[in-house]
Amino acid sequence: MKKLLNTLYVTTENAYLALDGENVVIQCEGETLGRLPIHMIDGIMAFGYIGASPALMGKCAEMNKSLVFLKPSGRFLAKVTGKSYGNILLRRSQYRICDHEEQSLAIARNIISAKLANSNAVLSRAMRDHALRIDTEKFARIGEALQKGKVNAYHAQSAESLRGLEGECANLYFSVFDDMILQQKEDFSYRGRSRRPPMDYVNAMLSFSYSLLTSMCVSALESVGLDAYAGVFHTERPGRCSLALDILEEFRAPFADRFVLTAINKKSICGKDFVEKENGGILLTEDGRKKFLTLWQQKKKEELMHPFLQEKVEWGLLPYVQAMLLAKYIRGDLDEYPPFIWR
Repeated sequence: MKKLLNTLYVTTENAYLALDGENVVIQCEGETLGRLPIHMIDGIMAFGYIGASPALMGKCAEMNKSLVFLKPSGRFLAKVTGKSYGNILLRRSQYRICDHEEQSLAIARNIISAKLANSNAVLSRAMRDHALRIDTEKFARIGEALQKGKVNAYHAQSAESLRGLEGECANLYFSVFDDMILQQKEDFSYRGRSRRPPMDYVNAMLSFSYSLLTSMCVSALESVGLDAYAGVFHTERPGRCSLALDILEEFRAPFADRFVLTAINKKSICGKDFVEKENGGILLTEDGRKKFLTLWQQKKKEELMHPFLQEKVEWGLLPYVQAMLLAKYIRGDLDEYPPFIWR
């Protein structure tokens, strides 16, 4: 099992990253803000515009540590990659599956079935924990629809029908998302998905968490030798990490959505942690991003019992575990891809 090290999040927008010996050095306007041994981290995520030295980029590539640049909003900008050490035979098998409609559909069906099961589990957990504060009949009704959608997804006959089913069930699930926000209603409410830019606090948090999760999935897939850009469900286009977006579907509700709901309901994030830009878009402030990333790092270290492996793993390792299982299936070591189903 891969060891979960710390990810270094650099939230200062004007920070410059450099290498000094075996240390990552964070500089801003001529001052050194921090210094960290590079062997203690498994990746760097920089939310800014200044960049990093070629020496640090080369060191990260040499040590196979991810170095990702994002906008302050969390939107992906670029990633430093070194030589590809992936297994060419594994990748050839992956490409053959991606080009084969039935074989790619077989994986996509399992992923979307798991997504709907996990969305239903989030609603069930809300009914169990907050039965007196939510409309349990409405939640149960939507839960039944998601359960039926899960079964239908498993038997979908085409990618188009699977996409249609996934979209219908996502709309049902998000129709009660606002009901699960139980605190700070004066600042936090969900009226529908908005992105690029997000137009309210909840969407700002959802977009940020999905961006972080996508980066984790890309790194996980590449670490097991798969091509994160050759997918089985999301339409391929230049620059789109389709396979990472595919396996991300399994984690959206139990990982990212629940993380956002918990941060709001526990008042770990509040309205003053956001700022409105000139175009009306909402972003986390620098202090807000620090709070968010601290909580995110804590969430990554929480453990759960993996339903397929039957051993405890950290939430932060789930993308790696699923990438490893997908690689095993593509190599022919497993009869079927076992998606992550949260219980």
